[in-house]
Amino acid sequence: MPEPAVSPPARPGLALHWKVIIALVLGVIVGASIFEFWSASTWSAIGVGDAAAFRDFKPSDANAGAGIAAGVARFVGGLNEFVGRMFLQTLRFIAVPIVLFSLIIAVAGVGDLRKLGRIGTKTLLCFGFTLIVAVAIAVLLGKFVAPGTFVTPEARAQILAQYAGEAAQRVQTAHQLKDQGVWAYLLGIIPTNPFNAIANAQMMQVVASAFLIGIGLTLIPRERAAPVVGFCEGMAEAVMALVRLIMFFAPIAVFCLIAQFVATVGMGALKSVLAYCLCVVGGLAIVLFIEYPALMYVCTPRANKMTPGRFFRGMAPAATLAFSSSSSSATLPVTIQCARDRLGVPADIANFVCPIGTTLNMDGTALYQVISVLFLAQLYGIELTLAQHITVGIMSAVVAVGTPGLPGASVIMMAIVLESVGVPTEGIAIILAVDRVLDMSRTIVNVSGDAVACVVVAGSEMGVATPAR
Repeated sequence: MPEPAVSPPARPGLALHWKVIIALVLGVIVGASIFEFWSASTWSAIGVGDAAAFRDFKPSDANAGAGIAAGVARFVGGLNEFVGRMFLQTLRFIAVPIVLFSLIIAVAGVGDLRKLGRIGTKTLLCFGFTLIVAVAIAVLLGKFVAPGTFVTPEARAQILAQYAGEAAQRVQTAHQLKDQGVWAYLLGIIPTNPFNAIANAQMMQVVASAFLIGIGLTLIPRERAAPVVGFCEGMAEAVMALVRLIMFFAPIAVFCLIAQFVATVGMGALKSVLAYCLCVVGGLAIVLFIEYPALMYVCTPRANKMTPGRFFRGMAPAATLAFSSSSSSATLPVTIQCARDRLGVPADIANFVCPIGTTLNMDGTALYQVISVLFLAQLYGIELTLAQHITVGIMSAVVAVGTPGLPGASVIMMAIVLESVGVPTEGIAIILAVDRVLDMSRTIVNVSGDAVACVVVAGSEMGVATPAR
C-alpha cells in the first residue's frame, strides 16, 4: 500500500512587526502626499470653500457647492480618524485592567515579602541607573552640539507666533501641578477611593492600589488568598487574549494614525529645528542601541546572554506600536506580552516590572527634557552655569518620573524645569512644533527601558528563559 503523500509544511506569514513597519511607511507616504498636494484649491475644485466647517459638519454658505466627491473625502478622512482613535481607545481600555490584575498576581505570587522587597529594590535600582545615564548623555549632547544656535531668529519668531496659544495652556497646567507641592503629589499616589482611580485611569494610583492589595494577599493564609489570585489570573489571561486579538488589526490602525499625523503637520516645522530634532533622536539612539544592550549583556547569565538582535526582534511589536501611539500606557499590554512570550522573561517578573515602569521608568522623557531645556536656553542666548546644568539634569529626572505615559504629557512638565533655571516658558511653543515626532521616538525608549529592566531583574533572579516563540 503506497504511503500517503506528505504535504509540505505551511510557510509562516509575514511577522506582525514587519506588517506594522510596512503600514507605518505607507502611512508616511500617503500622509505626506496629502499634505503636499491637497490644498485649498483642491477643496474649491470639489465645491468646498470652508474646509474646517465642512469637516466638522457645521453649516457654511461657502460650502453650498459641495458635491459627492467632497462627501467621499470627508467620509474617508472621518473613517481614518475613527479607526486610529478606536484602536488607541481599545488599548487604553485594556491598560488599567492589565496593570491592576498583573501587578496583584505578581506581588501576591511572590508570597514572601523579603523576596518582593529584593525584586522591587532591583527594579528601582535598574530604573535609577538607566535614568542617570540617560540624563548624563543628554547634558553632554545638549552642551556640545548646542542645537539652539542653529535656529534663525526669523524661524523662532514664526514658530512662537503659531504655537503661542497652545504653549500658554501647557504652562498654566504646569503651574497648577507645581502649586500642589511635593508632599501633595506623594500623598496623591495613595488613592482615597481605588475605584475612582480605576474609573479615571490614574495609573500611579492604580499601581499603588494593586501593590497594596497584593501585599495584603501575602499576609493572609494562602488558602484564603487563592480564590482572589485565581480570579486575577483569569482576568489577566482574558485581557492578554484580547491584546492578541487587537494586535491583529495593528497594521491598519498604525497606517491610519501615521497618515493623519503627517497629513496634518507636514515636514516644514521639522526642517526649521532640524538640529534640535537630530540631537534628541541621536541621544535616544545612544540610550536604545548602546546603553541598553550593554546593560543587558552585563546583567544576563553567560549561558543565555540577551543579545541585541534577540531583544530588538522580541520587542519589535511593542516598539512599533509605541512609535505610532506615543503612549507607553496604551502599549503596556503588548510590552508585557513581548517580555513574556518573545524574550522569555518569567510572567511574575514581567507582570511586576512593566506596570511600575510605565509610571516610573521614563528614560526617553528625561533625555528629551534635558536637551529641550538646553536648546531653549541657547536659543534665547542664556548661558547656563555648571550648577544650572546639574539642576536641569536633576529636575528633568524628577519630573520625568511623575510624567503620565500619555501623548504630549512631558511638554507640560517641561515648564517646571524651564522655570527652575530661568529660561522663558513661552519657548515651549517652539518645542510644540515638532513635539509629536519626538514624542513618538522617546516612547520607544520608555517602553524598551521597561523590557530592559525585566530582562535585568530576571537575569539576576533566575536567568532569562528561551522564548516560547
